[in-house]
Amino acid sequence: MQDEFVLLSAEYRGAAYDGPEAAVFFDILNPPVEPPLADCADIAELNDFPWPVADKLSIAPVMAALQDAGDVYRCSGTWCPFFHVMVNLFGMENYLVNMYERPELIHAATDRVCQFYYDANERVFAAAGGLMDGFFFGNDFGTQADLICSPQHFDEFMLPWIRQFAAQGHRHGYQVLMHSCGSIYKVVGRLIAAGIDCLHPLQARAAGMGAETLAREFKGRVAFMGGVDAQELMPHASPSAIQTEVRRLKTVLGPQLIVSPSHETLQRDVPPANVQAMAEAARAD
Repeated sequence: MQDEFVLLSAEYRGAAYDGPEAAVFFDILNPPVEPPLADCADIAELNDFPWPVADKLSIAPVMAALQDAGDVYRCSGTWCPFFHVMVNLFGMENYLVNMYERPELIHAATDRVCQFYYDANERVFAAAGGLMDGFFFGNDFGTQADLICSPQHFDEFMLPWIRQFAAQGHRHGYQVLMHSCGSIYKVVGRLIAAGIDCLHPLQARAAGMGAETLAREFKGRVAFMGGVDAQELMPHASPSAIQTEVRRLKTVLGPQLIVSPSHETLQRDVPPANVQAMAEAARAD
């Protein structure tokens, strides 16, 4: 397909961590049955958790992947999925309830989680230098219908570290790209103000995330990556319909548009012919 963009995040390119606390940070899709901080009610209790440290992270595999990537736009860094790690540590319900009942606890735990990723990024960025073009990180803050938390809690618990990660990437000379599935329409303006240069993946069927809405509100203020509906269009439409949609997206969201599906992973129900059709339409004038 001759992709012109590759994502080589440390977690997905074999970065290894030598410590018993690794799973909750590096296997976020398989949360523990018993969240280790589910009963935590006091900041002092956080000192008993074996927090990871960046010095134990092996970054050799991601460096090798960057060196072998070829003439493409290369994104790396750690994925920084601090929202998901917090869910795994506390459990979703405890995490969200504690935003109301124990905000100081959530701030302290978030700082511990994010500081690990920040320090790990420093190691990756120092080693990568010019092998990277962009810093790509992400958390899924939206559902199909809305944000998972209120915009006010997003501002309090999420945005400060998003701002710090964006500043970190810029300080090292990288463009900053951020991933969030779901309906994040209510906070896109906040993300732009925080320093995000490109927004991914534009979940087309989520509320407020259609191309026309994003173009009307934010075109010219941020680059877009994604938008080709992976929920219904890519699995079920014809190749010609895929190409028609790609041409429409290029007209509506371009020229600051990287054509890709509205999710970073295509599921097995997507016909290869539809992937090829999307790629051909993306490269066409």
